[in-house]
Amino acid sequence: MRLPQARLDQVLDRFHQVEARMGAATDGAEIVRLSKEHAELKPVADAVQALARARAEVEDLKAMAADPEMAALAADELDALTARLPELEREVALLLAPRDADENASAVLEVRAGTGGDEAALFAGDLFRMYSRYASTRGWRVEIDSATEGDAGGFKEIIATVSGEGVFGRLKFESGVHRVQRVPTTEAGGRIHTSAATVAVLPEVEDVEIEILDKDIRIDTFRASGSGGQHVNKTDSAVRITHLPTGIVATSSEKSQHVNRDKAMKNLRIRL
Repeated sequence: MRLPQARLDQVLDRFHQVEARMGAATDGAEIVRLSKEHAELKPVADAVQALARARAEVEDLKAMAADPEMAALAADELDALTARLPELEREVALLLAPRDADENASAVLEVRAGTGGDEAALFAGDLFRMYSRYASTRGWRVEIDSATEGDAGGFKEIIATVSGEGVFGRLKFESGVHRVQRVPTTEAGGRIHTSAATVAVLPEVEDVEIEILDKDIRIDTFRASGSGGQHVNKTDSAVRITHLPTGIVATSSEKSQHVNRDKAMKNLRIRL
């Protein structure tokens, strides 16, 4: 793969232009826009510069190889670097590929237990904890919108909003059915069980323009389930909104019914 040098130069030129402009900009909106573009361009510029250094080093090693006294020393390094060049070029090509419009959006993460009974709910809980810890390492915020706990632990269903830069781009390929084969804690005989959980990752698009008529939805309030203690809901503050034409259901179970209505309606628009 030989990437066009003009395209690589264009990326670096734009990156340097943005950096220079950031140092001179005084308008708040422009600073925000430039900062966002700089964050998007930096990994591409770093990869392009790494590729340029590797290519320059290859030429230097080829010149050394022409010297009989340095040929043996240069040959090993040249072979290793030549073998690494395709990997560097592939990395740059992937970074230059057109990006999904929702790549940088936050996301709604839905994890549901599938076949496998209590073990499936435990597996769904393991998956959600895995995503939560990954989100923590990247500095993302995870807010649980609704959760239905399994009888033996874990979750029959859990829906959360994951907020941060590039969430959807990182998590979108997690959507689908996940399967595990293991000896669960619920198994007394030591037999291996197969269980599954489904994961859906939806981009949280701002200002979703979907008209939802009052006659097309049913709003129910209920008491949110919890593990007890002072924070468990004692009033019917949780909200469930059902879109009657499609059967899509969105729920939210924070402490405030008003907040829950807003969050459930927003999630409904996203899912529609």
